[in-house]
Amino acid sequence: MISKTGSAVWSGNLREGGGTVSTQSGTLSDVGYSFAKRFGDEHGTNPEELLAAAHAACFTMALSNVLAEHDLEADRLATTATLTLDPSTLTVTSVVLDLEATIPGATDETFQSAANAAKEGCPVSKLFDTDIRLNATLA
Repeated sequence: MISKTGSAVWSGNLREGGGTVSTQSGTLSDVGYSFAKRFGDEHGTNPEELLAAAHAACFTMALSNVLAEHDLEADRLATTATLTLDPSTLTVTSVVLDLEATIPGATDETFQSAANAAKEGCPVSKLFDTDIRLNATLA
């Protein structure tokens, strides 16, 4: 088993309060987050942005692994995850993974199959109870 930790501290009420988020690695260390950063125009991070980044990273690593099972290695895998949150219900309604890949020797059929397997097998994908869509383009 592998365990990773993250932590958050919050003070005040939801709308005017604020907090910090940190990761075990120190990559994020006391990074501020707030209602305005989450639902308004204030610059900074928020839980949904962090989830989207985690999903993009997890999926991309999973795809690298699935490609290796087909004796393929990517020159480049670039994934953007767009997570949509309905603020009225506080429900994640969808995640769209947009992938652009350069993989020497890959056929589109093998690539699409590998990308879908990675989408289904990625541990972060398994966390979401929502529609996860994939747009995969092989260059």
